[in-house]
Amino acid sequence: MATSNLSHQISQPFHFPTACTTIFRSPSSAVNLHHYPSLPLHKLCVRAKTKKHTKWAIKLSSVEQSPPKSNVNLEQLAAFLYDDLSHLFDDKGIDKSAYDERVFFRDPITKHDNLSGYLFNISLLKTLFTPQFHLHWVKPTGAYEITTRWTMVMKFMLLPWKPELVFTGTSVMGVNPENGKFCSHVDFWDSLKKNDYFSVEGLWDVFRQLRIYKTPELESPKYQILKRTANYEVRQYDPFVVVETNGDKLSGNTGFNDVAGYIFGKNSTTEKIPMTTPVFTQAVDPDLSKVSIQIVLPSDKETKSLPNPNQETVSVRKVEGGIAAVIKFSGKPTEDVVLEKEKILRSNIIKNGLKPKTGCLLARYNDPGRTWNFIMRNEVLIWLDDFSLE
Repeated sequence: MATSNLSHQISQPFHFPTACTTIFRSPSSAVNLHHYPSLPLHKLCVRAKTKKHTKWAIKLSSVEQSPPKSNVNLEQLAAFLYDDLSHLFDDKGIDKSAYDERVFFRDPITKHDNLSGYLFNISLLKTLFTPQFHLHWVKPTGAYEITTRWTMVMKFMLLPWKPELVFTGTSVMGVNPENGKFCSHVDFWDSLKKNDYFSVEGLWDVFRQLRIYKTPELESPKYQILKRTANYEVRQYDPFVVVETNGDKLSGNTGFNDVAGYIFGKNSTTEKIPMTTPVFTQAVDPDLSKVSIQIVLPSDKETKSLPNPNQETVSVRKVEGGIAAVIKFSGKPTEDVVLEKEKILRSNIIKNGLKPKTGCLLARYNDPGRTWNFIMRNEVLIWLDDFSLE
């Protein structure tokens, strides 16, 4: 979120668009210069010497800090973005007339300084990926500035295993006070510590998501990714139904034949139920010792319409869903590996100020007898008490 504190320094000079001047830092420390189209750049930037290196400082008088008069209605523009950005990657596309010809775009690894480059970037993403864009909120955050929060999931179609790349973050949209058009668009990714262009950290974040995960093409619980950090994802799970029985340990298979038997027809109506993924093992106590093993049932199944299990130790129940923090990893999920992943995930959750619930789930997406260990997809989930995207 941008602030009006003009005492921050930047490490190098920027060449700003004439109608829209913003110092691009993180959303919590961006400096908005209120778009001074008539103020020469040399009056904005003065050289400040330090002991170790040269920095550029922004200095404006108190008179110059007053924003220009304008009839721009930021609330109306925010409402416009709610609708317009929903067409970002569909055939309709965004309304090009809402953007300056000199619109400045920047994310950690891409930069353009005109409308044609801006539109080319959108077209390139549509060509290489199948982007799914979800807008969480849009709101004015400063003088002539609107911030959006979003999630983008992209499947890279050029690779045989079609890896899924996930990015979440905010976009700071600058508005030209002279014509009410968007003149800058700067993205900040939640997964990066530094969002400056050009970011090697950002490039590595892209490449590490291209790794091979072999996941069966089966139905799985529906969820929406709310936030992806460098260490874990935060997901909103829809309710789902499981058939379960007692297990012995998080990485164990004790009880699997009983729950698998239920979906293969060992139930009161001998109904065969389609297989899904993943197989869950859940620990509900602080020591992670009281464990159940679960198979998720298809989403069109309701608990009232399902047949009864033949075994007393097997039961069917509805999981209400909710917010979960998730860490993904590959390889064989031995007990030591799972416990270590749970420990790392819980530590990161707490460090980031979130409140984890007791216990965890291990999600195994692959048949270990048919999948190479190094491409097996596994996840550890911890339910959260509360979470906000503000």
